[in-house]
Amino acid sequence: MAWKAPLRDMQFVLQHWLRADQAWAQLPAYADVDLDLAAQVLEEAARFSEQVLAPLNSSGDRQGCQLEAGEVRTPDGFPAAYRAYVEGGWPALACAPELGGQGLPLVLDAALQEMLFGSNHGWAMYTGIAHGAYLCLKTHACAELQARYLPGIVSGATLPTMCLTEPHAGSDLSLLRSRAEPLGDGSYAVSGNKLFISGGEHDLSHDILHLVLARLPDASPGSRGLSLLLVPKWREDGQRNAVFCDGLEHKLGIRGSATCALRFEGARGWLVGQAHGGLAAMFVMMNSARLHVGLQGLGHAEAAWQQARDYALERRQMNAPGRAKGAEGADPIHLHPAMRRTLLELRVRSEGMRALAYWAAHWLDIAAVAAEPEQRTRAATLAALLTPVIKAAFTEQGFSLASKALQVFGGYGYTEEFAIEQTLRDSRVAMIYEGTNEIQANDLLLRKVLGDGGEGIALLLAELRAEARVSAGRPGIALGSVCDTLEAVVARVRSRATDDPEYPYRAAGDFLQLCATALQAFAWARTARCLEALPVEAPQRREKQQSTKFFFDYLLPDLDRQVAAVDAAAAPLPFIAESF
Repeated sequence: MAWKAPLRDMQFVLQHWLRADQAWAQLPAYADVDLDLAAQVLEEAARFSEQVLAPLNSSGDRQGCQLEAGEVRTPDGFPAAYRAYVEGGWPALACAPELGGQGLPLVLDAALQEMLFGSNHGWAMYTGIAHGAYLCLKTHACAELQARYLPGIVSGATLPTMCLTEPHAGSDLSLLRSRAEPLGDGSYAVSGNKLFISGGEHDLSHDILHLVLARLPDASPGSRGLSLLLVPKWREDGQRNAVFCDGLEHKLGIRGSATCALRFEGARGWLVGQAHGGLAAMFVMMNSARLHVGLQGLGHAEAAWQQARDYALERRQMNAPGRAKGAEGADPIHLHPAMRRTLLELRVRSEGMRALAYWAAHWLDIAAVAAEPEQRTRAATLAALLTPVIKAAFTEQGFSLASKALQVFGGYGYTEEFAIEQTLRDSRVAMIYEGTNEIQANDLLLRKVLGDGGEGIALLLAELRAEARVSAGRPGIALGSVCDTLEAVVARVRSRATDDPEYPYRAAGDFLQLCATALQAFAWARTARCLEALPVEAPQRREKQQSTKFFFDYLLPDLDRQVAAVDAAAAPLPFIAESF
């Protein structure tokens, strides 16, 4: 069952759902980009993902990485695949031309990332943080550091890492102990231990650039005292820096990715941004990473859909209800109602997620290059609101849908004979790293909805209501009532939070899922409207019509359960120790 890039739906989203070419024409930085060029980029990315990465997915999982004398050897074929990736110019896709990049929209990079993660998540972990590191250095590093290290990231000659977690400090960055001592020449000696560092050591690129959170000698306690430092694997004099890989994690999934324990022993590094301003610099990279992690969830959902669909078309079991007995005494299982429902959910959720992910990337493009400051600010606010929803909801769906797809296979799905068991294992980690899904939910509700006086959620509701108005009158499209529900829930949450400070934390997870369902309703309402541009006889039009109806009939009722859960969170939770 070979993985295939979902090019038809990707192009539908760009051409009809986003009308990206019309938006690009209004942005001088992208005025030369059109749908033909976008199609060429997607087709080449699909060729690389299908022919180079996908064949290494299973073998890379079985072989894993090896640590020998402090050096990591990645699975067979991974270094050659990276060389092909670099030769194809993929690291430079969405980077600025003046820095050696191709200057293409981030939405095309989002499509590329979906393909990379969908075809081979383990391999894509090495490249996944690169664009975020590029943005971090481009925004915060001094001119000297930019000149020295940005060209390597853009060309792919070097790969970066993000070094936050320590053995005693996971999500709570205020507990970090790594230190950075000034050496008197503008550089620092960085010491400490970092854990769970993806790509911390490998054989894909010669140099590795570690972006490390540490404390300067005059740092205040807590997260506000952290600084960000760039620590390369190799010093300028050609000597190895004092960065050591002490171990590799043996993981449930993404086994082709080297997840390292790193030890810094006075390694030479340079400050990125302002002293004690590490979080501001790091979050530029973290926000990019969180969108990419959401795309991992989408990639897994798409892979699970393809695997379940192909298996259901060929596997025969019993006669489907209401059908005459087949010549072989059994029907393909896709004809059975239970399997039809699962398969439709896999397709509908995957395609809805794709539209929303590309929509968020498109807002980031506008935030970066729009001519008017007001337009950039509005786009940045919307993108910031969407990011935690995409990270948390998409990764949860990636795992949930992989589990449902495995059910289509029955007992065979639980064996290594079929790829779905690896998809299920690989998908689970995305709910944990780059800020757990619980932290994303808190970020959404506490900071992005309640913390800004309602500005962000008002902008989002305005977008949804604008679509509800132009989609009104189409049978079964209930987007207007969804907007009313979301607005009413936000008002109740704000009121309850005034009297009970813990309440938003109890309600945050369900509130995020409610927002995700409302956004899916928006995605499918817009899809229904966009279908009018397709020929009546087009198979895609018929499929999308079926999917739209399935969403509003079968999946939108999730909203009622999520509203009830948000309201139920008004009841206090007992403490576990008191319940024994």
